[in-house]
Amino acid sequence: MNVRLSGRAVFLILWDIFATYIAFIFATFGTSQGDDIFATTDWIFLFGIVAVVNFGIFVILRMYNNLREYASTNEMLQIVYATVISVPVSAVVHYVAGNRLPIRVYLLAWFVLVVLTGGARFAFRYWRHGKQLISQRPNNVSRRRTLIVGAGETGSLTINRMAAGDYSMQGIPVACVDDDVSKHGLRIHNIKVVGSTDMIQDLVRTLAIEQIVVAIPSATPDQRRRIYDICLSTNCRLLTLPNVRNLRMEELGGVQLREVQLADLLSRDEVVLDTRLVSGYLAGRTVLITGGGGSIGSELARQVAAVGISKLIIFDIYENTAYDLQRELSDRYPEIPVVVEIGSIRDKKRLEKLFSTYQPEVVFHAAAHKHVPLMENNPREAVLNNVFGTLNVAEAAVGNAVQYFIHISTDKAVNPTSVMGATKRLGEMIIQRFAQISPTKFAAVRFGNVLGSNGSVLPIFQRQIAEAGPVTVTDPDITRYFMTIPEASRLVIQAGGMAKGGEIFILEMGEPVKIDDLVRNLIKLSGMTPDVDIEIKYTGLRPGEKLYEELLMDSETTLPTEVNGILVSTAVPESTEAVQAKLRALEACLNGDEQSIIDCLAEQVPTYRHNAANQQAKVNDTPGINNVNDTPDVASPTAPPISTPPISSPPTPPSRKLNQSNG
Repeated sequence: MNVRLSGRAVFLILWDIFATYIAFIFATFGTSQGDDIFATTDWIFLFGIVAVVNFGIFVILRMYNNLREYASTNEMLQIVYATVISVPVSAVVHYVAGNRLPIRVYLLAWFVLVVLTGGARFAFRYWRHGKQLISQRPNNVSRRRTLIVGAGETGSLTINRMAAGDYSMQGIPVACVDDDVSKHGLRIHNIKVVGSTDMIQDLVRTLAIEQIVVAIPSATPDQRRRIYDICLSTNCRLLTLPNVRNLRMEELGGVQLREVQLADLLSRDEVVLDTRLVSGYLAGRTVLITGGGGSIGSELARQVAAVGISKLIIFDIYENTAYDLQRELSDRYPEIPVVVEIGSIRDKKRLEKLFSTYQPEVVFHAAAHKHVPLMENNPREAVLNNVFGTLNVAEAAVGNAVQYFIHISTDKAVNPTSVMGATKRLGEMIIQRFAQISPTKFAAVRFGNVLGSNGSVLPIFQRQIAEAGPVTVTDPDITRYFMTIPEASRLVIQAGGMAKGGEIFILEMGEPVKIDDLVRNLIKLSGMTPDVDIEIKYTGLRPGEKLYEELLMDSETTLPTEVNGILVSTAVPESTEAVQAKLRALEACLNGDEQSIIDCLAEQVPTYRHNAANQQAKVNDTPGINNVNDTPDVASPTAPPISTPPISSPPTPPSRKLNQSNG
């Protein structure tokens, strides 16, 4: 047996031997058997047998390998289980050796042994925990009077650690609220559950509350939104912590409070990746991600690497983020080769070499120019990158027998009012065109803004708040759909697993968020009052910007899929001939001026409602709501222009013998 002889293990071994003797000595006197047993020195050998048996059972059950800093309930159950085995085994050994003890001695000794062996381990826990609290204690900490929202497991943990003076959970618990009426009037670690969440505002005033901890991870999104709205109206410091139900017992000591973030206020239940659905088309395969260094691309890389792919190719024009991602994934998944290739999707020769070298089986196409106002002033670049760059990647995929091609689209492709949106709509048409004429399973996934993406407006808002304002919003009524990067990436990957060819999958984005409300909540989270401490300034819509985003065109309806949160469009795709004609016409316009390119886009995308004044407006330095979803794939200055007709029939894919284990 492997016993790790650390200082703690040696101490516990010696203590368990000592505890065995003490337990049986106490049990012997406690049952009035002392005169008979201690008449000779045989008791030393007799109790030594029990100590040896205990030690052997504890070693077999790895009781001395369990060297976590904190003892847990599981460890206590192990002790009970071990002693339940060792005491009867010792009785059998005694019987065989001819030395019998009354059964009541064994029963009392077992109870005392559990108390002594378990007590030592929990005493060690509290000693170490106390030392940690002292080492973590900051100087001159002001402990705020705290209201706990939630009387469940998470709320109980918060109150217990606050009351114990844990400085990783600073605060003085004063009261608790919960919407479960059956808990009203009860006490949690001597803190009373005084009522429901409707009382928060009154309690803040009457109890001089300075800080609120929201400890309700199991609440529904609507419940959390309502509670956060109430809490934000109090101007108290607002904190939360993770769901302790997802943690092991020994991890509870590391749980810490954190500031409530914007993603918490949006209160979406994030989708968990269905490994059954995605492993069928990803596991054991080579995956290529264009724009892999960007926000969505990099998160896609993290998610697919966890599924057990055979190789990951990250293709991006910007080397720094791609290199950082390569280092991160190589450290986390050393068994998966992670390759970074630098280049532009506008370079057909570069793409052909990339595909022929690595022969990817699955492609996620995330590379694109996505900055709406900048593309209004640079329509040629948007067309070259988002339209013909997508065409180049699709042709390379078909020519190299790629099995799955997932195109990342945007809600701005729906009834577009911007150059960026119109080019992304043409990208969807290209994907559906290739799905009709090739064995590769092409599909597009359409969704809205993602929180925390590169170029996101949120850091701009936060910087403006830190500088005491003003915070600039384009329009008081402007709304956007939001989801987090990990959630969007998981849904994209799962949509790929359902692709049969030609689908446009639409991610359910929940309710649209008014940017004005978002900014006001950010100001409140910073401990200030909107329009009092921080001015909100409205600057007017920017070039190409919509007041409201849409996820469906007028001619589209949707059907549900097997994955909650993913819909599929029922719109009839454009014919291959119509898409070819659009690409020819658009290519012919590339030699003209910017206005002719915009006019041509409007002709090829009938739903494109371009404002004639947009191209006259210039992007100024005052940001309002930003339409950036990701790092754009910027074309290389040396990338060759399109010189061959992009609408030729796709090359005949070479035959590829599939790995039978991969389907």
